[in-house]
Amino acid sequence: MNDDPHAGQPVLQAGASIDDARLVAILLHGRGASAEDILGLASELAARDIAYVAPQAAGGTWYPYSFLAPIPQNEPYLGSALRKVAAVIGALPVERERIVLLGFSQGACLTLEFAARNAGRYAAIAAFTGGLIGPPGTPRSYAGSFEGTPIFIGSSDVDPHVPLERVHESTAVLTRMGAEVDERIYPGMAHTVNQDEIHAVDALLG
Repeated sequence: MNDDPHAGQPVLQAGASIDDARLVAILLHGRGASAEDILGLASELAARDIAYVAPQAAGGTWYPYSFLAPIPQNEPYLGSALRKVAAVIGALPVERERIVLLGFSQGACLTLEFAARNAGRYAAIAAFTGGLIGPPGTPRSYAGSFEGTPIFIGSSDVDPHVPLERVHESTAVLTRMGAEVDERIYPGMAHTVNQDEIHAVDALLG
């Protein structure tokens, strides 16, 4: 088995050129989706001086099982996914304070887990329907501080993949780590991104 399945996958780009951009946003797609799909979200956002970078997951999935499964079950894919995000960041000619992390669903879980394991001051972080990775009771002894990084987490109260209690737990952990978390729960929302979430992220990126 390939122990780093995402390493050779392409990274797509849209929006402003990285050299000219005010911010660079790394977009992480959901299960069964693609880098092209998540880049489509960029056209919904108002800012036009942002470069959008979207890595592709091997086989369209960052890890094979639920994000609530025991972490070893999702290896080597999860470790490879975290390294892929780190490699994308490492290739950018900008400081972390100008980087935005944003994901939807499985990509939102990966966004939050990567951020927690690599805490620091980012421009912004946004998770559309996601939470920190691991089964209930997973230790959350992450090191580092977000130094006031604004984080948006939006989710449904009845999402079939992301339990509400995991959203609340993630907010509490990230807040404890020094983030300014805006958690918004939408009653009865389907597994999607709504306009209020778009507007919230627009405000962060503005």
